[in-house]
Amino acid sequence: MNASFFDQFNVVNIFGGVTNSSFIMLLLTSFTLIISYSIYVVAGGGLAVKAGHHMVPSRTQSIQEIVYTHFLGLIQDSTDGLGACYFTFIISLFVFVAGLNVLGLFPYVFTPTAHVLITCGLSFSIIIGVTTLGIIRFRGDYLSIMMPSGAPLYLAPLLVIIETISYISRAISLGVRLAANLSAGHLLFAILASFSYMAIKGGMLVFSLVPLTVMILITLLEIAVGLIQAYVFCLLTSIYISGALSLH
Repeated sequence: MNASFFDQFNVVNIFGGVTNSSFIMLLLTSFTLIISYSIYVVAGGGLAVKAGHHMVPSRTQSIQEIVYTHFLGLIQDSTDGLGACYFTFIISLFVFVAGLNVLGLFPYVFTPTAHVLITCGLSFSIIIGVTTLGIIRFRGDYLSIMMPSGAPLYLAPLLVIIETISYISRAISLGVRLAANLSAGHLLFAILASFSYMAIKGGMLVFSLVPLTVMILITLLEIAVGLIQAYVFCLLTSIYISGALSLH
């Protein structure tokens, strides 16, 4: 227990140049493809069949249909009905981020989303993709988002600079928010585990039950936080896609 609380965030080589971070992300990528395909095909097809023949779905299919309906509604509401084609991207993003967040709560499992480098890389990729989408759709007119409508012309240089900084800060805030929440939870786990170990080592078994009980409650809280942060990440991504599909 002499190790640092921050050792859990170390990226280490496992085999052949594959790190613990890349291994977990590769594992979750395969899992994401399977789950996303299942939700899109089984749930989407099941809803179509029920609409025509009133077929009663299984419990698993019912859950898939609930997730399918909710995220399809999320992307449609966020984009005013223009972004239904981005459903598979949003649901895959949610499964991937939520999977990394929850899987990282298991012992000896590395959490890539607790690293700012990983989350900001993901968020910057999304912003670059959204910007490219907006430029392809509106060409040079897309740059008008940097100049609020109705603003005085003499304020244009200042407003363009402010809006540009605000636009870039989207990627930073999107990634930092996710990494900060998960890092805080993992550090809290490590501190409570240290207290429990020291209490048990010192023969204070009854006293050790307090941090252990808190850890159980914190585990439930962190599962909720991991899912909520993944959902917020996808919600903001949907809003950014909306901005690229329709100029406001």
